[in-house]
Amino acid sequence: MRVMLALAWVLSIAPSACKRPESVPSDARSGGSATVFDVTRDAFGQPSAWLSDAPPRTFFVGNSFFNLSWLAAPASVADRDGLGPLFNARSCSGCHFKDGRGRPPEPESPPVSMLLRISVPGRGPHGAPLAEPTYGDQIQGSALPGLPAEANVVVTYEERPGMFADGERYSLRKPRYRLEQLGYGAPAEPLLTSPRVAPALVGLGLLESVPDAALAALADPGDRNGDGISGRQNQVPDAKTGTLVPGRFGWKAEQPSVIQQCAGALLGDMGLTSILFATQNHTARESACNDAPNGGAPEVSDAILDALGLYARSLAVPARRSVEQPAVKRGETLFDEIGCARCHAPTLRTGPLAALPELPAEDIHPYTDLLLHDLGPDLSDERPVFTAEGAEWRTPPLWGLGLVKQVNGHTFLLHDGRARNASEAVLWHGGEALGARKAFTVLERQDRDALVAFLGSL
Repeated sequence: MRVMLALAWVLSIAPSACKRPESVPSDARSGGSATVFDVTRDAFGQPSAWLSDAPPRTFFVGNSFFNLSWLAAPASVADRDGLGPLFNARSCSGCHFKDGRGRPPEPESPPVSMLLRISVPGRGPHGAPLAEPTYGDQIQGSALPGLPAEANVVVTYEERPGMFADGERYSLRKPRYRLEQLGYGAPAEPLLTSPRVAPALVGLGLLESVPDAALAALADPGDRNGDGISGRQNQVPDAKTGTLVPGRFGWKAEQPSVIQQCAGALLGDMGLTSILFATQNHTARESACNDAPNGGAPEVSDAILDALGLYARSLAVPARRSVEQPAVKRGETLFDEIGCARCHAPTLRTGPLAALPELPAEDIHPYTDLLLHDLGPDLSDERPVFTAEGAEWRTPPLWGLGLVKQVNGHTFLLHDGRARNASEAVLWHGGEALGARKAFTVLERQDRDALVAFLGSL
């Protein structure tokens, strides 16, 4: 059965990449040898070329488990049951549609590819935020039949007008979230909340392979060089050992590895237990969930988790486009001159990764340092995550940015999708990025457009 499903998905995601150009500038190969030349809606879903003959079969099995919906237990397909009892999505692709980026909900509508983290003030083990006692650490908007969901998350927006130095006006939208139709009573007050849209998944294995020492060398927590940039690594628990290790995945760098990120999402978003997270995602106060059937212990087998991990690690990175256009080249220069590249590091170098022994050591161009940076009060959720403070966010990689509209049909950016385009995303930056934002606002219109064109080429 599993082989048949895998073969079906092989047909559904057969490479649709455009023909590889005869000569490609090295900086256009964002993922090095894991770069794919694809500008279609499938641009984020292609396997890396360096996969050996055996792993691609596992890649397509992982793709099948990524895309097909999980079922409530008991089900005739035993290796796909165990959904819930509380959940946000039935499949990984329900949030990461076509392996791409989620979007915020429309005003007064429930989220589809965004979740809401919650906690009460304080810090728990390893510096983690304390879970809200009734609803845990994440709101689940769906439940199995006969059970109440936790709540509906509803957003409204307030427009905040502004003006560039040349007189051109803009407006930023500030989101406000509220919970409705609470299924298990009122949450604790004060309640800390943090909305998170699902990020695109390209190049995760490459980012995981960058040595910790290389990222630590980019960190400057005390701003010793006095440039106003003081990135640092989050310190998070390894689910296998319990020891603290540097985090690099998630909006707050709260996960240390792709496999732990996958396992955390399976539990948090779909209520699926695994060897890494074996306890169901409902709380003691949600006792109505105790008698719900489960899909075994664990509900996700090690083989399935490994297949999902290899799939996520092996997604190729789309090549840059239009790199020789004058506006794009001018925008790339400005990106460096106004200070964006101090956090969005253009180049990292991969190292050995046990899970992908065939991955070569080479330069990649993700435009991230994978470090936490203080982005100021406007973007703060006031909610700590392990050692990350409320205003600190991991620098997101920018590769694939210009294809989000093609793949996912929107241009919403930042952790909660409040920015409607790249220009608005820059204008929300504060804290360590305040100098870059101010420099952007005083650029002439032609230069602002050039910077945005450069971002669109990534």
